[in-house]
Amino acid sequence: MTQTGTPREESSGTRAFRDGRDFLLAHREDYETTRTAFRWPELDDFNWATDWFDRLGTEQPNATALWVVEEDGSERTLTFAELADRSRQAAGWLAEQGLQRGDRVLLVLGNCVPLWELMLACIRLGVVIIPATTLLSPADVVDRVTRGRAKAVVAHSADVAKFGSVGDDCLRVSVGEPVDGWLDYAGSDGWAGTYAGDARTKADDPLLLYFTSGTTAQPKLVEHTHASYPVGHLSTMYWIGLQPGDVHLNISSPGWAKHAWSCLFAPWNAGATILIFNYARFDAAALLDVMRRCGVTTFCAPPTVWRMLVQQDLGRHQLELRECVGAGEPLNPEVIEQVQRAWGLTIRDGFGQTETTAQVGNSPGQPVKLGSMGRPLPGYVVTLVDPVSGDVVTEPGAEGELCLELARRPLGLMTGYHGDHQRTGDAMRGGFYHTGDVATVDEDGYVTYVGRADDVFKASDYRISPFDLESVLIEHEAVAEAAVVPSPDPVRLAVPKAFVVLVEGQQPSADLAQQILTYAREHLAPYKRIRRLEFVPAEAGLPKTISGKIRRVELRAAEQERAESDGAHALASGEEYAEQS
Repeated sequence: MTQTGTPREESSGTRAFRDGRDFLLAHREDYETTRTAFRWPELDDFNWATDWFDRLGTEQPNATALWVVEEDGSERTLTFAELADRSRQAAGWLAEQGLQRGDRVLLVLGNCVPLWELMLACIRLGVVIIPATTLLSPADVVDRVTRGRAKAVVAHSADVAKFGSVGDDCLRVSVGEPVDGWLDYAGSDGWAGTYAGDARTKADDPLLLYFTSGTTAQPKLVEHTHASYPVGHLSTMYWIGLQPGDVHLNISSPGWAKHAWSCLFAPWNAGATILIFNYARFDAAALLDVMRRCGVTTFCAPPTVWRMLVQQDLGRHQLELRECVGAGEPLNPEVIEQVQRAWGLTIRDGFGQTETTAQVGNSPGQPVKLGSMGRPLPGYVVTLVDPVSGDVVTEPGAEGELCLELARRPLGLMTGYHGDHQRTGDAMRGGFYHTGDVATVDEDGYVTYVGRADDVFKASDYRISPFDLESVLIEHEAVAEAAVVPSPDPVRLAVPKAFVVLVEGQQPSADLAQQILTYAREHLAPYKRIRRLEFVPAEAGLPKTISGKIRRVELRAAEQERAESDGAHALASGEEYAEQS
């Protein structure tokens, strides 16, 4: 096999990227300096695989780039040099199969080594990647192939049955056991052609198409470029606090944007090792053991995982952790306090979307205000906008929709919703990108999440943030998870109702329901009082998207249906209890 393994001459764009990255690394605990002095790199042509990753392969060739640990204890590691070579080989093989710049590839793979080989290979080729979760249903697959206009599909052999005849006119590649009618990806390992790379990709060429998780409607198709995610994730690298040589573990499934955030771009922007722990069923104790054995220094997990971790005796696990962060949904203060007591580390919350990189976060070395998700990250200018009048909200503590100024457009912001000019125009109206999230900003610039604009509701004419109430509920020792939605009420229009999943060993009962309701009453303002509670069996769980976010919209609809039918609850998930005033 003959390949060009030396990175091309450093361009002005690559130097600008390196300068921005090195500036953030040098000032990782100096928020004011990074906030005022950081500038996004100005890029014309840029290809993250050839301009950056290949340089890591020559500058730190023997450093571990990827470390995959399996549930049975087996593992596989690749250095930066090995992965650079392997991805060049895969790129050449894909090009030989007919893939060209601008073609779209639907990538349906779990956390296996070929996922990273193919991501890098596709970036090299300039093909547009459509990452997708292995949890897709056959109907989801049809939607992704059709709306994504995929020219090729790559899937693990265990998942090819979902495709049926869908994509028959596509290049179809299977990973794992050979499948009739599909090209075997293993053939790329023996490819012996010559691949020197295509012409340079423009920084604003499309690179990624992400289907959102669809918490309220049909998934949107978010478009990112060769700059917006690879380079835009400098803000994410800064927020996590990544440094060269770190061993970074992020709990996230492939197919979702957070996987690209913290299992691809942010760690490798820093030159850190990406650690993956594969398991069939989440086991908090096993995860902690892997973190100890592998010397994890930086860790990111969604609130659901953190809530399960704190049910362990964390003090028994002495880790090498320096930084731990949470993202996906806001972290409840009680969880943060438990980790602080056990490890002496503060989980630093952060906020971003599929449409962006990390926008807001508690950055390393800065004071953390419990309940706040931090301050705007370098390169992001955050403004609160009144969702009704469109006026900028300036009063500290007043609520508004969290927006980004387009006049100072952050590099990490999406191009738009692909093929949907109406949705794009609505999101970018009035000179702002509208996140759809409601927040407050205090006099020190700390942003506190209130809720999705469509999750916040009124009860007795008071605005209620479900997150505020849920944060109090999970402080109760019997509560593992909770979701609060409005329940129709003839007097108050709506009252807060909690759906509660209990920790292991607790059983639903009228007495426990009253204990939880009483606890909430004692820790909430009177107008926020939770009036109804329903236990949800642990085996059923709260309704969630396949990316793990709670679908409050489904619970709201069930409550509305119950009220309209005046019959049994639509979810039939458990007995309901009411607050006894």
